[in-house]
Amino acid sequence: MKIIPIKDLRNTSNISKLCKDYNEPIFVSKNGFEDLVIMSCDYYEKYLNNTKTLQNGTFFKENVLVDNQLDIFGFIRCAASTIKIEVANIKHNLEEIKNKIDYCLKQNVNILLFHELCITGYTCSDLFFNNDLLNNSDKAIIDLKNYSVNKNILFCVGAPIRFQKIYNCGVLILNGEILGIIPKSILPNYNEFYEQRFFTEWKDENTYINFDNKLVPFGNKFIFINSLYNKLKIGIEICEDLWGSDNPNIKLAKNGANIILNLSASNELIGKDNTRKYLIKATTNRLICGYIYSSCGDGESTTDLIFSGHNIIAENGKILKETKLFENDTIISDIDVDALELDRQENTSFRRENDSTYNKIYFKLDIKNNDSLIRPLRKLPFIPNNLEIRKQRSNEIILMQAKSLLKRLEITHSKKVVLGLSGGLDSTLALIATVEAFKLDNRDLKDIEVITLPAFGTSSLTLNNALKLAKEFGTSIKEINIKDSLIQHFKDINHDINNHNVTYENAQARERTQILLDYSNDINGIMIGTGDLSELCLGFTTYAGDHISSYGLNASLPKTLIQAVVEDYAKEHLEVKDTLLSILHTPISPELLPPDKNVITQKTEEKLGVYELHDFFIYYFLRHNFSISKIYYLACEAFKDKYTTLYIKDSLTIFVKRFFTNQFKRSCLPDGIKIGTISISPRGDWRMPSDSSYQIYINELEKLK
Repeated sequence: MKIIPIKDLRNTSNISKLCKDYNEPIFVSKNGFEDLVIMSCDYYEKYLNNTKTLQNGTFFKENVLVDNQLDIFGFIRCAASTIKIEVANIKHNLEEIKNKIDYCLKQNVNILLFHELCITGYTCSDLFFNNDLLNNSDKAIIDLKNYSVNKNILFCVGAPIRFQKIYNCGVLILNGEILGIIPKSILPNYNEFYEQRFFTEWKDENTYINFDNKLVPFGNKFIFINSLYNKLKIGIEICEDLWGSDNPNIKLAKNGANIILNLSASNELIGKDNTRKYLIKATTNRLICGYIYSSCGDGESTTDLIFSGHNIIAENGKILKETKLFENDTIISDIDVDALELDRQENTSFRRENDSTYNKIYFKLDIKNNDSLIRPLRKLPFIPNNLEIRKQRSNEIILMQAKSLLKRLEITHSKKVVLGLSGGLDSTLALIATVEAFKLDNRDLKDIEVITLPAFGTSSLTLNNALKLAKEFGTSIKEINIKDSLIQHFKDINHDINNHNVTYENAQARERTQILLDYSNDINGIMIGTGDLSELCLGFTTYAGDHISSYGLNASLPKTLIQAVVEDYAKEHLEVKDTLLSILHTPISPELLPPDKNVITQKTEEKLGVYELHDFFIYYFLRHNFSISKIYYLACEAFKDKYTTLYIKDSLTIFVKRFFTNQFKRSCLPDGIKIGTISISPRGDWRMPSDSSYQIYINELEKLK
């Protein structure tokens, strides 16, 4: 690269020869800063042709598929670090930054973010005008650039940068190269902040700056894309950019960035940490992105302010990791950019842009799978970990069920409901919701017609629990034994009653449904459906049996969540607590096969695999559209201390086969509201051919270890 001072332009003959000899752009500096670019006509023609080719997409790298792009499942290991600053002691700060880089390398961190003006310290005030400080800051950046050679970590530091004026910037560095310098776009100038005294806001388009005799991209409209894994797209903003009314993160995200870095120097005030968290959670939820936020802490001047080193890593509305105030710590977590991209793909409210003023800069960062994940990974993704939130959510679920049922009763002019109560979990929750609905509307609980329908597989435990629960709630209760009806039915179709095949089982479910529907017609009521999301996804329902009803209350609630809601309800309603706990501790069973000495022998989880695994599969397959291999990877990670990989793989195989082969049952489900983020209603949330093949998923499973 050739750089000449502006005074040399007086010698036009030499300039013409220079342009032709070099056959590349020649940069003209004025007062030490880049001012003009000149080139020969031949080079300009070549430049125009290349630009047209690029616009036509020939060299558009974003869709290039690299062989290893699917191997990492989208997990990017990220860190936010606060160093102990010495204000204006650049040598000290530089060593602290290097130590953090080395530490994070050992933790296999891919992206490391430092805080605002970490090279000099944020609280230098008028020292930012001092030439020695600025010169040494530049030298520190060059030192870090050289230090990064052959280090597989992308890091961003904060520093003052001169470009005609002084700018508060983030500097992105990887493997001996400064990828870009990003100036702050919104400078605070209120109360305790006086940044506009020292720095200038950047309002112009992207350009280049001559830094260390090399052209470096300069501006705040850059999207940095990893050419080795192009799902990783990074945007950068600085502190106040997050708090302002015209946030850069919006345009960055709409133009592709799925991880936003924020170098910050946010002083601490009472309650400000909560505001900070709410801002970041709302931003990541709205923009479906990851967010790394690093703020300064110890060592900054306390003349007027104090800084707490509050660092946050967030993803799509959730805080993955944060520091405690004043701990000045480094936090590490894995952001799932694959999940973010899939969410953006499906969410029509997320509007992408292709703004020509936003430039893409490609880099090469090798990302590999780690032995384990550093991020929250719940075994029970439908259930909150926080007990208070869980309790609140359980109450909300019952209220939503109750309100939806009341609307259905209103529109059908029904005073009564009919509910088949088996003594199992699903019908228990349906009864709870129905009772609460009647209480809300001051209806007579005796108009809830509970019917228990014992048959060949009914145990005394479940029958007694059903009768007891109805009595404790004060509903009507009727017992209709269906054995004689079934015996006659088997005679009619010449079925051997000792042949306990699928006909034997399904006949019981269909007989129960027939009675419940006919009885509800007879009393001008509606029949409540009790089937849950887990059973509907697995197809563990009898077609035209427990698969149908007048209105399904549990259709979007998985089995594990139903267990939690019933348990939480039991804790608050002592009058039914013992019965509910007994139901909770009863093995999950359709009770369609005869018990052994009155002990349940037909246990669903022994046949299908445990529900906590299946609900885990449902969550990541339907909510996130993950690949089967990624779901397996996550399940092995979440349940590594509980189940063998072989058991997980076998359970996932059962899930895939049953989910695909039983779509025909889901294609004609009765009405039932969506309560959680997942629903398989054929009228909106899940549309799938009943005869689609599962072979590609099984092929993928067979490759797994």
